[in-house]
Amino acid sequence: MIPQAIRDLVARGALFVANHSGGKDSQAMYLMLRDLVPREQLVIVHADLGAVEWAGAVGHILATTAGERFVTCQARRNLLQMIDDRGMFPSPEMRQCTSDLKRGPIEKVIRGITRERQALGIKEWGLVVNCMGMRAQESSGRKKLPVFKLSARNSKAGREWYDWLPIHGMLEDEVFATIAAAGQQPHIVYQLGMRRFSCVFCIMASEEDLKTAARLATERPELLNDPHLYAKYVSLERTTGQVMLMPKSRKGQEPLKRTLEDITGVKADLSVLEVA
Repeated sequence: MIPQAIRDLVARGALFVANHSGGKDSQAMYLMLRDLVPREQLVIVHADLGAVEWAGAVGHILATTAGERFVTCQARRNLLQMIDDRGMFPSPEMRQCTSDLKRGPIEKVIRGITRERQALGIKEWGLVVNCMGMRAQESSGRKKLPVFKLSARNSKAGREWYDWLPIHGMLEDEVFATIAAAGQQPHIVYQLGMRRFSCVFCIMASEEDLKTAARLATERPELLNDPHLYAKYVSLERTTGQVMLMPKSRKGQEPLKRTLEDITGVKADLSVLEVA
């Protein structure tokens, strides 16, 4: 059910921004927004993660949307550079990858669009609803997220900014059903066994997803923006002395650190980096 507050914001002429990774949740969220928000009030923004995201993300977004304004943005550093500079990987508790590579660049784009609207003399130029596709089913942390709230941090300089999670209550089966009902398919990597999208090797991924990603990186390199991505992650683990997947604590025992190669069972060919 759509909250009345959202319907009121639509009626006031708010700008709705769909954060779109190219993944299934973003796709389902967009389909929901498309039926609710007039086209001229809807903007789609994609944070381009470059080498670390699956190939074809932008093409998939364009193929499954209806020609609304589409903007891509990119951080100054990519994830691999960030890890190399910091000497460590992001963690679920310290997710600089989300704040620096996604949230920050997208919020910068939104601020720019509000300035454009102000210059055009649009009455509610600073009224923004920032829409994100997080779902409660994904994790205990995401379950606790507020579905709709005023963003005090971004409600400045004449802006009235709300954050909304339109599909927070959707189950995974409902996400896929929403996509199918629109006559669409999710990105091909889901058909090949992946449960998550965006970063090929994600710090939040399950071990099964990491195994699948490593297999696809080896068997289907055309699915990657960087065919040597797996080798680069393994190399970073070795040079930093850290592991990508945070070790789980065991009662009375030191956490067991396992490398990507340990988890996936796929040995990386680091010689390709010497050639590259």
